Amino acid sequence: MAKIVPFKAVRPTRDKVSLVTSRSYDEYTPAELASQLDYNPFSFLHILNPAYVNLQKIATATRFKGVQLKYQEFKDEDVFKKEASPVFFLYEIQSKNNSFTGIIAGTSIEDYKNNVIKKHEDTLAYRVELFKDYLHQTGFNTEPVLITYPQNNELQEWIDKRKQKRPLYLFSTPNKDKHILWRIKEEDEIQWIQEQFEKAGNIYIADGHHRSASAEMLYDQDKASGNANLDYFMSFLICETNLKIYEYNRIINDLNGLTKQAFLKALEKDFVVENKQQELWKPKQKYQYGMYLDGDFYALSLKDTNFKSVMEALDAQILYTKVLNPLLGIGDLRNDERIDYIPGSKPITEIKKQVDSGDFEVGFMLYPASINEIKELADNDLIMPPKSTYIEPKFRSGLVIYEI
Repeated sequence: MAKIVPFKAVRPTRDKVSLVTSRSYDEYTPAELASQLDYNPFSFLHILNPAYVNLQKIATATRFKGVQLKYQEFKDEDVFKKEASPVFFLYEIQSKNNSFTGIIAGTSIEDYKNNVIKKHEDTLAYRVELFKDYLHQTGFNTEPVLITYPQNNELQEWIDKRKQKRPLYLFSTPNKDKHILWRIKEEDEIQWIQEQFEKAGNIYIADGHHRSASAEMLYDQDKASGNANLDYFMSFLICETNLKIYEYNRIINDLNGLTKQAFLKALEKDFVVENKQQELWKPKQKYQYGMYLDGDFYALSLKDTNFKSVMEALDAQILYTKVLNPLLGIGDLRNDERIDYIPGSKPITEIKKQVDSGDFEVGFMLYPASINEIKELADNDLIMPPKSTYIEPKFRSGLVIYEI
């Protein structure tokens, strides 16, 4: 039984929404960022910017206070408005290849603590602590946790019907995505949606493990204040069939002292190795791996696919136990400086480019994990290897804000 609640959201005024919302701060190149800050006075990047500038010179609390002050300035200038009563939102993102629709709501810290909201990724303590301090100092969050729920035909029928009504926002962004937001403020609809999630059973974090862990830490720290907003964190709830799960591909600096011939020979112990030469080959099914080495693409097919657990059978784990660790000497996937990651949303020519540049020696392409694998891991309290999945949709900063 999952509990979700409406909340008094803060959002841009309708005439400024396309100017205010932005991608995540760290997705912009320095040139793109400079352009936005110079020529778009309404960009949410102006609010986020104090958190990132002068990282080594200004105390964290001072930087985060700058974010809070800039946010208040936007509110004072009526760039943002606050809902008069608690609401849900129905939100759709339409890109060239995909369309995502889900519900923006508050999800329960109690559910998170009691494992009604399931996790499948580990977190870094310093990042959780840092974002907790950010929430505490700024008093708001605009990055919802992406949570997936099981297929619900009744809820899907309601979503399809509700989308026929006039939206609150409809705007496009420079990357040609279309964003549509409907406000759900009718009490009977709110109650009905809540009932759908009450009978949904477990729900699963798809993206945002650090954000949810930070919300829990903030609750534990400040709950004595009696602030009811701490009891929930903002989430974007989307049906598991509507997620797009990409793999995270790996690129490695060197062959750990092995020659190319010795490395290929070592791979033959566990894989059928086929040289695809210049074909831009990527895995077509589970237990297949693509590799780019010395100007050629290779197909690697695992010989033995008998595994005792879902963790052992995970493609990212197999690559680690069969190749990255024993052959290439990669121990810590999260911190080893010899390995880097490229999300599967980017073309495999990006891997070729990185290897051909000489900065990396070899690249590996994986087959994406399935939602069933992710759920089975979470149900068994298991943690995926770092950088196993890159999941869409990604939410725009500044579209909907949860004030703490």
